[in-house]
Amino acid sequence: MTRQLRPRKAKPSYLLVADRDEASDASADETSRMNVDDDGSSGSEFSPENNKDVAEQTQLEDEEQPDESTPDDKVEFEVEESPMNLITDMDLDVIPLASTSKAKGKGKAPAKKGNGHPSLGHSLTKTRRQMYTLPTPSTHHRHRAIPLYRRDGRAERLKQRPELFRAPSIVMTNGISNDKVMERVNKAWGYNVGSGPLWEMAEDRGWFKEAELLGNGGDSEAERRPVVHCAVRVKNGWRILTKEEAAPYLPSDTSTTEEGNLRPPPPLKCYFGPYDEQTLTEIHILEARSMLAEFVPESQAHIFNPGAPAWGLDWCPIHRDDRPKRGFKQYLAVAPFPTSSHSPEIGAKVSRPSYSCIQIWSLSSPESNSSRAAGSRAQNSPKMQCEMILCIESGPAHDLKWCPLPSHDVPPETKKPRKLGLLAGTFEDGSLTIYAVPEPEDMQKTVKVSEPLVRISLEETSCWSLDWANSEMVAIGTTNGIIAVYNVGAALELSAAADSPTITDLLPTHYITAHQSAIRALAWIRAPSDSTSGVRKLFEDPTVIASGAYDGMECLTDIRTGRASVMNRTRG
Repeated sequence: MTRQLRPRKAKPSYLLVADRDEASDASADETSRMNVDDDGSSGSEFSPENNKDVAEQTQLEDEEQPDESTPDDKVEFEVEESPMNLITDMDLDVIPLASTSKAKGKGKAPAKKGNGHPSLGHSLTKTRRQMYTLPTPSTHHRHRAIPLYRRDGRAERLKQRPELFRAPSIVMTNGISNDKVMERVNKAWGYNVGSGPLWEMAEDRGWFKEAELLGNGGDSEAERRPVVHCAVRVKNGWRILTKEEAAPYLPSDTSTTEEGNLRPPPPLKCYFGPYDEQTLTEIHILEARSMLAEFVPESQAHIFNPGAPAWGLDWCPIHRDDRPKRGFKQYLAVAPFPTSSHSPEIGAKVSRPSYSCIQIWSLSSPESNSSRAAGSRAQNSPKMQCEMILCIESGPAHDLKWCPLPSHDVPPETKKPRKLGLLAGTFEDGSLTIYAVPEPEDMQKTVKVSEPLVRISLEETSCWSLDWANSEMVAIGTTNGIIAVYNVGAALELSAAADSPTITDLLPTHYITAHQSAIRALAWIRAPSDSTSGVRKLFEDPTVIASGAYDGMECLTDIRTGRASVMNRTRG
């Protein structure tokens, strides 16, 4: 249905202005520029006095001499319904337009070139978008992110830089909970601190709901990161393998012997030491070397060879009260490929059994050795070695993550084998699998593990990456860009008995399309959500996941909304 517009004189429709050709635009701009130079006006359309003068002058001119382009005083326009028709009389008076009729040298308000888009209403002026970026940090300046979550109450802080295999020196202080204080601290830290952390200001801001449920919400690390899944046992069915039986599970060379047996991978040859005193060194499979003992006296680094490229590795969390009893020994899970030339195909699943292994390495304090001279650097250097090899049949791992809270057995647990922790991984058979890893001290070197506690498989895609939100929630990044969230807490409770079967019938709580290709990495943002009244939900799970995929997208996904928000895109 069409509308009848009121008669107008010398004020054409915006549709006519939008359809002007380039010649009329150039002539109108030139006429406006000349008139601006004559009267000394600034040319601003938003100046009240200029708008008033121009409107009065235009009204007088219209009364004295009618427009030649309008043969009749009453002209009817038939236009379509569009946002352009909503322009009021005030809009037309405040923003005068240059006439499209033949100019006779009369003063007209300067007209800006429009973009001709009807949906933009009367704001037809093109705008230039400005992209703002952070300035490049100088040598002594670093930008620090504003924390999403700050704990209430007191905080633990270090008195000095922590040392390996010793209890840290900790003091309880007031937490930085005031926004003004945080702003000043960040500014002071950013401009007055060089490279490296400021240990006296380091603060643990990780949040787990188990701190409220099991740790009584205390301020110390022992209460904020309690031991979980104490009832879960190492499953029956494991056995010790001989060297010959374990050979198919270990990394091997790309070629075989004349008899068809697997060759061990060749040693790695690398140069170590200062630039002017480098030494060519060979490191064989499952061998570790200390930089402190042999090459660089001031270094605490170690070099070890798992036998093939490793895509998955993670440190095992140990409860604070249990570290001194273990001599502050630390454990690292490493998942190597079968060979150095192995190249996994995204989305391609291998059939079970597919032999591979997970290596448990340890870093322990220096131990006395009678074969070494007393006080030598070799004697005082930390010791790194492969404690145990877990032989599995799910194919090589693409990602490994221990349960972020300590899940080892604590005294007076005497039944062996004890549990070191819960280890989850995504494997080449397309599954996410959770194992109860036995304590290395209770086992021998090579162990064939039994069936896992939980195995999650998706028919239409493969599991590619993962992250624990806490001891119960797990997020999985798949090869088709979907994020699947599972609550494995109940399943782990069902598999607590050592002779219970593997749980395989879990359904996801959330199944969200976030990317267009395989998700290589994702991480939970461990911050509690707020209720509508502003109260923190400290007893619930986190809700936001950060992910990155092979499509170049970096996304934030809130599982409550069911969609991902793209934060950045990188073509490389």
